[in-house]
Amino acid sequence: MIRSKRRIAVALAAGAAALALGLTGCTPSTGSDGGGDSSAALRVWAGSQTPIVANFNPYAPTVLHAALGPIYETLFFFNKTADEAPTGLVGDSYEFNEDGTVITVTLKEGVKWNDGEDFTADDVAFSFNYEANDFANSLGLVSAEASDDTTVVLTFATPQFTNEFRILGATWMIPEHVWSEVDDFTTFTDEQPVGTGPYVVDSVTDASYTVVANEHFRDEGKPAVKKVQYVGLDANQSAQDLLTAGELDWAGMFVPNPDDVTANGIISTINTPQDPTVLYTCSNAALGCVGEQTDVAVRQALNLAVDRGTIKEKAFVDLTGEISPTFALLPRDAKWVADPANEVSPQSSDAAAAGAVLEAAGYAKGADGFYAKDGATIELDLISVDGWTDYNDAAKLISEQAAEAGIKVNATTVQWQEFSDARQTGQFELIMGGVIGTSVADPYQIYKDWFAGGSTVAVGSELAPGTWNFSRYSNPVVDGAVAEAAATNDEAAKQAAYATIQTEIVRDLPYIPLVINATQTFYNSKDFTGWPTESDLYAFPPAWGASAAGFVLANLEPVK
Repeated sequence: MIRSKRRIAVALAAGAAALALGLTGCTPSTGSDGGGDSSAALRVWAGSQTPIVANFNPYAPTVLHAALGPIYETLFFFNKTADEAPTGLVGDSYEFNEDGTVITVTLKEGVKWNDGEDFTADDVAFSFNYEANDFANSLGLVSAEASDDTTVVLTFATPQFTNEFRILGATWMIPEHVWSEVDDFTTFTDEQPVGTGPYVVDSVTDASYTVVANEHFRDEGKPAVKKVQYVGLDANQSAQDLLTAGELDWAGMFVPNPDDVTANGIISTINTPQDPTVLYTCSNAALGCVGEQTDVAVRQALNLAVDRGTIKEKAFVDLTGEISPTFALLPRDAKWVADPANEVSPQSSDAAAAGAVLEAAGYAKGADGFYAKDGATIELDLISVDGWTDYNDAAKLISEQAAEAGIKVNATTVQWQEFSDARQTGQFELIMGGVIGTSVADPYQIYKDWFAGGSTVAVGSELAPGTWNFSRYSNPVVDGAVAEAAATNDEAAKQAAYATIQTEIVRDLPYIPLVINATQTFYNSKDFTGWPTESDLYAFPPAWGASAAGFVLANLEPVK
């Protein structure tokens, strides 16, 4: 869930965009006769990390998009756009024991790594035991053992029914013959990654990188698209211009005027709001968070001051969805919302109510119109990434709305790396950011990954790979309810646990919910077929979607 995959900066010169497209010898996807070229590279927006640095380590915060899905795979693919059974990738089937503490996974036969070595159950066991995953501490993994070449038995200390996606759909399979030789996974850049996915790395420059079809891929005839070039662009307008010209084939990005892009008859678009957009707050003073946002009353007041309707209209041009403070995705997850009053966050601001909350907590409005306590005015710094235009606009609106409620919020932009470092180490007050929506019709994974205290660390220490509790939130009531939910396959028991969690997080607001983010995907439907569409949404469609991107690429075909 990383926003580097999405928002790109304000305009670059057209010449820079043209230069980026000239980085390989491939012809554009759309030839002069308007027909597709099956030998051409499918060109993908690589995200805002420029210059590009070769890092395909799936555990690295700056991992390049093609690593997650196109190269490295999970056992199964979970389609987050629907409530449906997962699809086997290298896994064929799995079964829980009666109490949910043991999962037996059967693998597909004949699978190979892209270097030609056999993929076996020993590799799967190694992947689960690998220190970067830390399953022993996070989920209580007792053992991961291969009982034969195609069977793995995962044994846990507690039931894991509700962790199904985390275990089977979000754990990257890595080859033991490569990663057993890695001294330090935190510094390993994995420039020649060995995975089971449909592609292998061909070349990397500071402006683009190219992957080509994996000749050892298990599905005969796939991928039909033999070359994919990921182009680095740190400018929104440049990416939009290339899409409009039919010279970029796949991008997940915010475009306020999508009709301008699709008018060429080459590019189509789809919008699939899935992921919450929020204000991260460094909320936990006990873990070292500093600032007035560590006071729950300030967070509650800011939540009331936000005019979500205006933000949706002006920053996101009405492409976003309404968010629930429970973090259940509506309408998909409606059955998990315990209190109807928490179904949707307030859509308009209530400055009077915000002021009442602050005054009850001992704050008083000063002559300057801002609330203060013990001589200290509430003044919060809100950062967003330079070039994430919709987020930057939303941040400015929040600053204005907060001021009307007597809360001073200074909205500024920073470069991607500063943003990433701040949230990883907890050295911030407020951040415009996103939450990774769940890949199953159940909010559990958000509760486990973003709210459970076991997935965070003290300010100044970086979060472990694959953990997302940037707010440093820690609440033993929430932790207990998360454990209860993980331990049951009974829907009523799970609903009761979620009711407890929701009561706590709706009150505490470590992440202040704003909208369900617009997730626009633009794709070349003239020269390539097989894309997810509204009538066949077989996968989450943006190019940056971890795991899903590989699943989509494997299903594409050039138009002859």
